Amino acid sequence: MNRPLRIAFGRINQETNALSPVTTSIDDFKAVHWLDEPVELLRRCQWRPVEVEGMFRNAELSGFVQALQKIARKERRTIEAVPLLSAWAVPSGPLTRACFDTLVETMCAKLRAAMADGDLDAVYLSLHGAMNVDGLPLCPSQTPESEIVRRVRDVVGDTVPVAISLDLHGNVGADLIARSNFIQGYQTNPHRDHAAVGARCARVLVDTVLGRVAPRMVWRSLPMILGGGNTVDFLKPLRAVFQRLKQLEDDDDILGITLMTVHPWNRHPELGWSVLVAVDDNRPGAGDVGDRAADELAGLAWAVRDQLPPTMKSPAEAITRARSRTWLRKTGVVVMSDASDVVSAGAPGENTALVKALIGATDLVSYCTLRDPELVASLWSHHRQVGDVVDVSLGCKLDPGRGERLTVTARIERLGTSHGMGRNVVLAIASVRLVVVEGPAMAVKPAYYKEAGLDPWKADVVVVKNFFPFLLFFAPLMRDVIFVKTDGVTDFDAAFTLTFSDPVSPRDPVIDWRDTDARRRALSATLDPAAPSPPSPASIIVAVDRAA
Repeated sequence: MNRPLRIAFGRINQETNALSPVTTSIDDFKAVHWLDEPVELLRRCQWRPVEVEGMFRNAELSGFVQALQKIARKERRTIEAVPLLSAWAVPSGPLTRACFDTLVETMCAKLRAAMADGDLDAVYLSLHGAMNVDGLPLCPSQTPESEIVRRVRDVVGDTVPVAISLDLHGNVGADLIARSNFIQGYQTNPHRDHAAVGARCARVLVDTVLGRVAPRMVWRSLPMILGGGNTVDFLKPLRAVFQRLKQLEDDDDILGITLMTVHPWNRHPELGWSVLVAVDDNRPGAGDVGDRAADELAGLAWAVRDQLPPTMKSPAEAITRARSRTWLRKTGVVVMSDASDVVSAGAPGENTALVKALIGATDLVSYCTLRDPELVASLWSHHRQVGDVVDVSLGCKLDPGRGERLTVTARIERLGTSHGMGRNVVLAIASVRLVVVEGPAMAVKPAYYKEAGLDPWKADVVVVKNFFPFLLFFAPLMRDVIFVKTDGVTDFDAAFTLTFSDPVSPRDPVIDWRDTDARRRALSATLDPAAPSPPSPASIIVAVDRAA
């Protein structure tokens, strides 16, 4: 068979922090990344253009499209990559129901239009896995991502292969397993294999369509929401786990393996780490190979459940340590992660505790950032100018019930705009340069401060609102890194306030993972992938209230 193939692809990506009161609307997607014009989306997935502006030159969709092109050239076959929708929002609070429905309906409308032009052989969806949606009724076995796949299957049918890619912080339920032919998550943290994951999905889908492989997902679910130390794949204790994952993946019966280390601030009632092993059912005995690999990897992950994230410093302790790095600061900067207010994990980004402490450390030149759309709008509407001295009130606006309001006198150093962040104002407060932004305070790269007119090399301390990727981006100038606890929605123990169906480690004493895993996996055997609605309407519950 050498007929042309048509494979559709698209993305809906957002990581939710269920504890954040800042809901996510369709405007938040359109402010960051929204591509619904097929020609432009396809162009962005080539090698030179930037696929996701402000974030990635080549991410999953680029890896997918470029892999299809390589396969087509190698096999001298026509393969058409059919673009749908690519939408990506900065992590924040739950999506509104209207936002979710708009995203999925837009995707499905694109699918229907694509099918009007000819049959589709397969579909690839780049999702996240940690999305929460206000007002979306779900069974415990379902997730918003599985609902996306269900609605896609309502359009394309049950026989069309569907491949899914996920962030390794995603949460997997039985429904997603039942409705997907192939699932592959990132195998790195900090994430640096986006394109490689998309490329793998392309290869598996083509081989599936041509009958070369028959993917089947083997799944293990662990009742744990924390563990693995700092969860960096190339550092202890997870380094050995990921090394073994790669060794297991070399088996010809296995198409892909993922260790999902979960986003702990997800309100899904069956939250937990998981192991996904995709096997080729065309190969005799592949199922047994997958079971052994999944059990082994789950056991290795469970063995590190008590190795928790490192203890964070208080703002005062962090400043004392930064002061002691005298010589290191002469050749670079001390990077402080405001670990309680990590915007890239869904925090509002307005915590003032670290800013207040650094304002008092007048011997250190510090760059900080906060989100305060109300203040930015006020300064712009009153036509403030560079050099103006203003009294400002910061904090307790997006999340009034948390944190401390900070009132200071500042001098305006700059007014500008940045992609995804909207308007911004740079305020000079003692030795602090504070970037106040209208949109998300996504301080992950040195470029964040450069776009605000600040040179990170000239600072003693630079504050980021991120857990892991900044380690890569700041590597050339970072001489020390300090994680700081300021009490917010990305504190690890903050997740303990959520409601789960099972006891979860480390909040609860859990001796073994197998009973919980067996119960969760038993649900997948009862699910009908063709079912247009959840299989047991009487069991439908409204997702746990965000305030629980």
